[in-house]
Amino acid sequence: MPAPVTEFELIATLKSHLPLTAAVVHGAGDDCAVLAPPAPGHELLFKTDAIVEGIHFLPETDPQKIGHKALARCLSDIAAMGGTATAAVITLALPAAPEGERIEGIYRGIRKLAERHGVAVVGGETTTNPGRLLINVALLGTVRTGRAVLRRGARAGDAIFVSGELGGSIHGHHLDFEPRLAEGRWLAETGCVHAMIDVSDGVAGDLPHLLQAGETPLGAELLKSAIPIRRAAREAARASDTAKPSVVAALTDGEDFELLFTVAPRDAVPVLDGWKAKFPGVPLTCIGKVVDRPGLWLRGEDGLRPMIGKGYEHFR
Repeated sequence: MPAPVTEFELIATLKSHLPLTAAVVHGAGDDCAVLAPPAPGHELLFKTDAIVEGIHFLPETDPQKIGHKALARCLSDIAAMGGTATAAVITLALPAAPEGERIEGIYRGIRKLAERHGVAVVGGETTTNPGRLLINVALLGTVRTGRAVLRRGARAGDAIFVSGELGGSIHGHHLDFEPRLAEGRWLAETGCVHAMIDVSDGVAGDLPHLLQAGETPLGAELLKSAIPIRRAAREAARASDTAKPSVVAALTDGEDFELLFTVAPRDAVPVLDGWKAKFPGVPLTCIGKVVDRPGLWLRGEDGLRPMIGKGYEHFR
């Protein structure tokens, strides 16, 4: 077994490897980090998210993948606002005798992703949490003034798009997904997107957030044959008689971390064509339309039926 380390040994080791950027005036080591203000014409974004051992990852999960996921979840939310991530602080709640090698591995995963997206890690906190590991990330970002894409804004008749593929994320995708930051910024700059969210709890769980965010509750009709189903979800459905049908898994499994958004019908083709030209390696699919009656509906060969199944809920 690797030897445990003290809190201050751990902090000293981690601090020496934190990624910094030009936005950092003073990084980790003081009571607060000191950051340069956002550039003129930009607004701040602020997000926090946590992952917990036994819920979001297992004790035997590769530490670098744990670190990747901890930061990537927050980055995905910045992407859904059309923003650019800038600086993060990390809180580690550790078992009483943390293994330095495991924690360093987690930070390697954080650092690799942070450096890829130009994010500074400027400090945080360490504490104990007997029995399981918890990692919380608080993340700052920026977005051009007036360009942040909110959840509210969907309109009846809007086309509904989703990036990537859906379902079966438990088979690996939830640990190594790439947050759609460049794609989110591009969508925001088009000025065409009415509402957007990242898919963390499944389309069936997250699409209603868009539909209910405005003054008038809306609904959606989804085309069953258009749902982009991840191979892992299809294979799971074929391998077991008790598994959810692949289309239901695609809409309810969660932890896809794709972008889900709506645009006016007149903008659907230009957005799709522009996306294909800009991001040829990332699928974009129109999966349905917003309607003026509440509820989720799935259109298949047997006609239009209410959507069966819900997204992930922590307290269900």
